[in-house]
Amino acid sequence: MAQTAVAGNDTGLPMKELAKRHGLSAAGALPGLPLYIRQLWAYRHFIGAYANAKVSSSLGNTRLGMLWQVLTPLFNAAVYYLIFGVILAGTKDMDNFIAYLCTGVFVFGFTSSVVQGGVVAVTNNLGLIRALHFPRASLPLAVVLVEARNLIASMAVLMSIVLITGEPLTFEWLLIVPVLLLQTIFNMGLAMLTARLGSKITDVKQLVPFIMRIWMYSSAVIYSVEQFEKHLHGWQLRLVEANPMLVFIELMRHALMEDVPLADTPTRLWIQSIAWTLIVGVGGFVYFWRGEKGYGRG
Repeated sequence: MAQTAVAGNDTGLPMKELAKRHGLSAAGALPGLPLYIRQLWAYRHFIGAYANAKVSSSLGNTRLGMLWQVLTPLFNAAVYYLIFGVILAGTKDMDNFIAYLCTGVFVFGFTSSVVQGGVVAVTNNLGLIRALHFPRASLPLAVVLVEARNLIASMAVLMSIVLITGEPLTFEWLLIVPVLLLQTIFNMGLAMLTARLGSKITDVKQLVPFIMRIWMYSSAVIYSVEQFEKHLHGWQLRLVEANPMLVFIELMRHALMEDVPLADTPTRLWIQSIAWTLIVGVGGFVYFWRGEKGYGRG
């Protein structure tokens, strides 16, 4: 018997209408933002497993292993204390310079590590991107997850240092949790921002160490924030005091230490921290999402 074909009742419809009727979408189309967020949530186990693999691969071949997560910021703090606390006598104007310094080093180190990992999150994983289908934001989010885990161990050491150096344990220590939560969201947006920039402009990777060094010196990490008021005035002072890393560091010092000099009132610092978290956290996520289909191409 001869083969016959029956035409459907949608013959002659435009291709877009046919695709819509049969639940099809354009290949390579950018998913909507709500759908993209749901996809990321569906891949949360993948993000966690990838973060664990990064930790194992980076520290698995060292003798001290996970202990380096604590030793690295401690060594940095010791070097800065030797230079700025002893050689340059930065302790004479501050009662507890060690706690002040370590707080700045540990908090700034969290964001610094995220930026350095975020800028290569896409370019260092091109093979994975081209081989598997998954939301590309998983890569910078995994960077933040790794550094957040490292920060937990670092914070335990920091709190021990603060107590040993004479600071009392107060109810204000409870503020540590919201400060770190805001900074983590801020870092997520920053990681996605730098990840897209790094994927498009590979030279950004070479500039990151210099950018982070300038950012550190402008965030009062290793000297008192009062130095800004002595040398800067007007809009210059306001610009430096609006620095997001200065805000997060100041909030952490306010939570851990008593009678510590602050760049602004705690209320204003909290308002600024929330504003920076929303701007960078949401803005960085949207910016990365807009380039989703271009990662790994070219």
